[in-house]
Amino acid sequence: MDSLQPLIVDLALILILAGIVTLVFKKLRQPVVLGYIVAGFLAGPNFHYLPSIADPENIDIWAQIGIIVLLFTLGLEFNFKKLLNVGATAFTTALTIALGMIAIGYMAGQFLGFTVFDSIFLGAMLSMSSTMIIIKAFGDLGMQQQKFTQTVFGVLIVQDLLAVVLLVILSSVSSGSVEGGELLNSVAKLVFFLVLWFVIGTYIIPTFVRSVRRFLNNETLLIVSMGLCFGMVVIATYAGFSSALGAFVMGSILSSANEVERIERVIQPIKDLFGAIFFISVGMLVNVDTLVQYSAPIIILSLIVIIGQSVLATLGMLLSGQPLRTAIQSGFSLSQIGEFSFIIATLGISLGVMNPTLYPIVVAVSVVTTFTTPYMIKLANPFYSKVEKHLPERIKRRLDEYSQSNTIIEDGKGVWKKILTNYIGKITLFGILIIAIIVASQVWLFPLFEMWIPGTVGELMATIITLLAMAPFLWAITMRRTNNDVLRALWSDGRSNQVPIMLLITLRYVIAFAFVLGFLHTVYSYVGMTIGAVIFLLLMKTFSKDIQKQFTRLEKGFLDNLNLRERSKKGIDLIHDLHIARMTIHEDSELAGVRLSDSNLRKNYGLNIVSIIRGTRRINIPGSEVRLFPGDIIRVIGTDEQIARFLPIVECGDEIADGTSEEVSYSYVIVNPESEWVGKSTADLGLRNNFRCLLVGIERGTDAFLQPDGTIKIEANDILWIACEQNTMKTIKEVAAGRLHTTHIK
Repeated sequence: MDSLQPLIVDLALILILAGIVTLVFKKLRQPVVLGYIVAGFLAGPNFHYLPSIADPENIDIWAQIGIIVLLFTLGLEFNFKKLLNVGATAFTTALTIALGMIAIGYMAGQFLGFTVFDSIFLGAMLSMSSTMIIIKAFGDLGMQQQKFTQTVFGVLIVQDLLAVVLLVILSSVSSGSVEGGELLNSVAKLVFFLVLWFVIGTYIIPTFVRSVRRFLNNETLLIVSMGLCFGMVVIATYAGFSSALGAFVMGSILSSANEVERIERVIQPIKDLFGAIFFISVGMLVNVDTLVQYSAPIIILSLIVIIGQSVLATLGMLLSGQPLRTAIQSGFSLSQIGEFSFIIATLGISLGVMNPTLYPIVVAVSVVTTFTTPYMIKLANPFYSKVEKHLPERIKRRLDEYSQSNTIIEDGKGVWKKILTNYIGKITLFGILIIAIIVASQVWLFPLFEMWIPGTVGELMATIITLLAMAPFLWAITMRRTNNDVLRALWSDGRSNQVPIMLLITLRYVIAFAFVLGFLHTVYSYVGMTIGAVIFLLLMKTFSKDIQKQFTRLEKGFLDNLNLRERSKKGIDLIHDLHIARMTIHEDSELAGVRLSDSNLRKNYGLNIVSIIRGTRRINIPGSEVRLFPGDIIRVIGTDEQIARFLPIVECGDEIADGTSEEVSYSYVIVNPESEWVGKSTADLGLRNNFRCLLVGIERGTDAFLQPDGTIKIEANDILWIACEQNTMKTIKEVAAGRLHTTHIK
């Protein structure tokens, strides 16, 4: 018990101080992050008017856990689909800020007399804006729904990714030297493992979570999520990366899962506790004497962050083709540093290559820029008005022309750019997977067979298994055709396009053959590997259709998991602009407490509710007498315009987790001439009452799409779009095909 006493006393001290200080900061409407830093200062060894912590090492361990949890939760918000959607603007702006601020920070560090490594870490710390502070500022100012804020969030997403890359690069700093080849090797290794972990993780993890969903109450979901997080932390550490990277990667993998909102909710208390301890540990390093001594560098660096981030972010926005107003608004919003700067500083101190004195300086700069952030955001519009008023017409016209022309790509160049991007991306992706299979085979499979079946037979069996595992991805490199119509059009344009197309096709086969030869060379002689490679490629050609089916199944599983959250949260596309959207009934909504029959949703908005999630209960295809209550999550079918008009009536609050009931399936059935439905009206089908299903629409012929109003007669070969539970959908298809009569259904 004595060994636990210092830890308990220290926790009691820092948490009581944190609670008091953050309550004060809440009342003053200041970010609680600053409260944690102040609490850490009060509990630290540099403040002598209150008891100090007895064992800083214990707090450091908890702070490391805090970094892991913070990075894990950031990963949960980092969706790969979202990264693809933010576009060139976010990438251009984030890279402009990162490269510019690293260079400026390095030069400022040299000017202020810091060492080379202090200057490198200083530049990295000054290049990262604070997601927490910006979200808080937008919320306090009521600006979340303004158009430019989405662009800012896109930049923050890319900055999170760049920060993880920076952590890996800076982690390669050792023994006081930085080798260019070592850094390049670290980045290449990072890319390899990120792609590998992301592809395999996205294929396996969401599928696993979905398969055990019925058992995942809040308790088990928390345990499973944290287990996956720390499991990836261990894997990343063994691979030579930081624990923070492993946590971020697992969070980004789970971000594709349908349960991510539930995970975020159950993780939130853990994040709040350990995140608070991390920021408290940051505050413990603050030394007033140091701040007074380095007041000039703090002021200089604060001005560099405020001015440099604003100017570089505005420049990046303009370079990416954003209008001047959006560029200035976004640039002024990104004028601070925050949580990632502390994590980078912690890394520098742990590596022993950064002066600990720099830590409280960066903390002070963060505090200053946090206080100035709301004022900078509010200053953006007046500043734009002055700039726009005094800017010469010639420059304004040039900016407008550039903004408009940035979205226009010359046809020929645009086509080839798309083809080459797709070509390089696919070969890189499948190449990484093939290399991973070869490495795993050499490390685990061959030693296993050598132990079980020593000799040539075991070696041959391991070789065959490895080649079979490689086959789907080799097929994808060599035989899978993408952009066929585009390639045919380019081919027909003449020889100028035919030669590069043939080179690209030939290169695909050369790359695939090289992978096979490279693997076989590790096992057999030159003659054996050549014969084996030829036989293998002939077998691939012979069984191409079977291999294609296997690859298609793998690809479908990956894409389904990748798009799972987007389809659930943002809506599932159906047909003719209809899609499923999800929203939450707010307590002040005029629909709260109203029966569906009295809501007139179809009449007023053209919408249908297909399910209601109430706590852990799901009501699929609700009847007309069902009431809507505050906190209900409803899934509605409609067009973008209908949903956009309906959303303000419904939703103002946070989302609630999915229940554990069965999901609604959205599919179509074809009515055969033998079906009993032919000739019946849509009202007589009894889909809602008999099957708890909803008829969304009727597709007739090639052009007609009919909205069911109860009077339309069903005709043979009609395509009915229906929403219902998956088990019921099987019965519906049997009835539509004429193989089952409703009187035979119990």
